[in-house]
Amino acid sequence: MKVAQGIKPQDVLVLLKIALAKERPWRLVDLAQELGLSISEVSMALERAKYSSLLDSSKKHVVWPALLEFILHGLKYVFPAEPGALCRGIPTSHSAPPLSSHIVSSENDRYVWPSNDGEVRGQAIEPIYESVPKAARKDPQLYEVLALIDALRVGRARERKIAVEELTRRLSAA
Repeated sequence: MKVAQGIKPQDVLVLLKIALAKERPWRLVDLAQELGLSISEVSMALERAKYSSLLDSSKKHVVWPALLEFILHGLKYVFPAEPGALCRGIPTSHSAPPLSSHIVSSENDRYVWPSNDGEVRGQAIEPIYESVPKAARKDPQLYEVLALIDALRVGRARERKIAVEELTRRLSAA
């Protein structure tokens, strides 16, 4: 009998990358390199996602409705976040695209993933996984989806509402 394994933060990152690839073929080695993970981490993420019914039995296709439901309704409970101290970093949540074009915020109301490469000061938001800032810099589409997810994790009602609409549109289209 197989022991149940819960979803880990890096699994969400892997699933999002696959989801955004649409029908383009992908390889473990490419996912690992683009996401800053080891090949074994990607392989285990695929196993856990399959077990959790977020990935089909071939481990090649994301089950869109299940992933969207998990992100919209469960992610903030499984991987909660709280704004932290001011630091330099990469904008996220309402401070990053696409929400930054809908929500005007002051310099004192910015959220960032802590990063020495960051050009913006704001309150620290720990990303869902440590390699998120590097992976986001390599893929603008992934960056926007990860920022929207952070809006669900730490945003106010208006930010969450817009994030739900955007994520639903983007992941349904994927």
